[in-house]
Amino acid sequence: MKLYSTNNHNLKVDFATAVFNSMPLDKGLYMPVSIPELDQEFISNIEKYTLPEIAFKVASALLQDAIPAGDLKSLIDDAINFDAPVVALNDHTYVLELFHGPSLAFKDFGARFMSRVMAYFLKDNEKILDVLVATSGDTGGAVALGFLGVPHTRVTILYPKGKVSDIQELQLCTNGQNIHAIEVNGTFDDCQALVKQAFADEQLNGKLRLTSANSINISRLIPQTFYYFNAYAQLKRQGKTELVFSVPSGNFGNIAAGLLAYKMGLPVKQFIAATNVNDTVPRFLETGVYETKPSVQTYANAMDVGAPSNWVRIMDLFSSDFKAISNIIASYRFTDEETLAGIKAIYSRFDYIACPHTAIAWLALEKYRLENEGGYTGVFSSTAHACKFPDVFPEEIKDKIEIPAQVGELFNKEKHSTKMDTGFESFKAYLNNY
Repeated sequence: MKLYSTNNHNLKVDFATAVFNSMPLDKGLYMPVSIPELDQEFISNIEKYTLPEIAFKVASALLQDAIPAGDLKSLIDDAINFDAPVVALNDHTYVLELFHGPSLAFKDFGARFMSRVMAYFLKDNEKILDVLVATSGDTGGAVALGFLGVPHTRVTILYPKGKVSDIQELQLCTNGQNIHAIEVNGTFDDCQALVKQAFADEQLNGKLRLTSANSINISRLIPQTFYYFNAYAQLKRQGKTELVFSVPSGNFGNIAAGLLAYKMGLPVKQFIAATNVNDTVPRFLETGVYETKPSVQTYANAMDVGAPSNWVRIMDLFSSDFKAISNIIASYRFTDEETLAGIKAIYSRFDYIACPHTAIAWLALEKYRLENEGGYTGVFSSTAHACKFPDVFPEEIKDKIEIPAQVGELFNKEKHSTKMDTGFESFKAYLNNY
């Protein structure tokens, strides 16, 4: 497998290099030189395959000869050992539950696959791998559990002070071993900027072996395609093949993976990028002008991103063709008040408890339906377990949330984190003093 930088298509590297370097020095993002289209026989019979079988087929096509087939199969079987069910709310509305992994968030798919890929390529006598990750909520917990105890790795997670839920913070700060948490007195965008500055710093890169566990890393993106194909397989078993996916979108890695699946041959009628008031992409699709802005805090904290990194990948997938992008992606924004109303409406209508991100995806699907008639099936992604956001829910709903055992155990663990400002020199000094 060969990949290029979105800033320079002539800069080509192999898969292992892209995984460990995470981001090219020209500050682009890695993308596959060629995107394979899956054979029609597989797509036509996809309902006959399990999730691990689908994952192996998709990964084999993308990675080509980067990892031998037997090793790749073992890696996938180990990483993707939980389900991603499509649950019917009514005959034309389904929720794709992506929170059945160990950290109770969709990012378990990417984090577990990536950690195992890195462990596969790491050699015993090599320099320790320093994994840097910025999180606005769920990424950090998934990465922490994905890498916990992985030999020859050290993980540093940066999160914005006061802008993640209590449970999310505990998932970051109670692991110990090779996992370190930094509480940044700023926003997610500040955390992300620190990580990007570290990758661009020659002195740090000369001393440390740095890589990222954010969705800027291509090995995070690839496994997120798996659950789109698997959702299609599940619904095809029910005779439903005209699908609209509504995806909660913050850093836009989730929907970028869906669009990569689409380019590989997944039949999708429409994608909906559902956002909160951090609405850089909805504004772009309305005006044709891409203009980032500082992020603001909302109930859906994992989507509090003002400058979504993965949008450059989506632009690249469609050769920056605005018409092509706006034809396949619709986008809607919602306020906290609308999000809370959506949570209540889903519970009232379907007896289903949705986290804030999930509620926004449902609201976007409903808004799309008002504007677009048809017999299609709507699928909205549930990206995190509701228990992670107890302060958002009204008491009558909060009391009905089932608390998984691993969450209860978090409250018995000691919390450790390092406080830091947004200045790069502080972060650089921290890394230099490892």
